Amino acid sequence: MARPRKPLLSTDRIVETARALVDAEGLAAVSTRRLAAELGVSGPSLYNHFRTKDEILEAVADSVSSQVDLSMFDGDRDWRTALHDWAISYRAALRDHPNIVPVLAQGPGRRPAGLRVADAVYGAMVAAGWPPAQATSIGALMRYFIMGSALGSFAGGFVDDATAYDPADYPHLGQAHLLAEQQEKIDERAFETGLTALLDGLATQHRHLS
Repeated sequence: MARPRKPLLSTDRIVETARALVDAEGLAAVSTRRLAAELGVSGPSLYNHFRTKDEILEAVADSVSSQVDLSMFDGDRDWRTALHDWAISYRAALRDHPNIVPVLAQGPGRRPAGLRVADAVYGAMVAAGWPPAQATSIGALMRYFIMGSALGSFAGGFVDDATAYDPADYPHLGQAHLLAEQQEKIDERAFETGLTALLDGLATQHRHLS
């Protein structure tokens, strides 16, 4: 019988494998040698698709950007509702792939999916009556907020040991050791609180546009 053929090497396979490595072990885990081993191919064969490790990480970052829902900007939703729904989708994508956030934080560069995100947000804000400069600032503000929330858990930053929070030193942290066990709920509530505050402030500015 003929031996089963190995799956053909493709850009998508390389990106999926690299993304899984980043998710599991972080950015430092990605190298052409490691990827080649994971894919069962020789190292030089990767260069038919990517010239450098940085190009691979850029592709991984863009694959995460492509998971962000942009459909809310195509319908008849008002700008505030659209921004809210987009922020939720954006954060969900980053929450699933937090280790790639440092690459995404550098900006979209030439990444197609990242540029589509920027284009959709900016276009929707201008269409809603925001001056171009303010529309740009809104896109930047939202990116700072969403990416910052994905860099780490607030609740998860506290240890579940009550003795770490001596009331003589930290009189207001008597319940801090309980935060970690409610990490997801606390972090979700904090994100929604911040998002609502941002959108309330923007709505006030929007009402005063001339």
